[in-house]
Amino acid sequence: MHIINVNKDWCKRCGICAGFCPMKVFSQEADGTPVHENQERCTVCRLCELRCPDFAIKVEVSEDESK
Repeated sequence: MHIINVNKDWCKRCGICAGFCPMKVFSQEADGTPVHENQERCTVCRLCELRCPDFAIKVEVSEDESK
C-alpha cells in the first residue's frame, strides 16, 4: 500500500508532477492544484516526488510494498 500526499501549502501548482508522471496518476484542478485521482495506476517510481521543486509531494510506502 502506498499513499501520495500533496502539501497544498507548499505546492505552487506548476504541474511538473502531472507532466512527469509516466502513469498519468495526476490531474489538475482549474487553479492547477494536483489531484491524484488515479492512484491505483501509481508504480511508486517517485518521479513526482523527485521533480517537485517545492518538496510538496511525498510518496509513502508501507514496509510490505518496499520489499
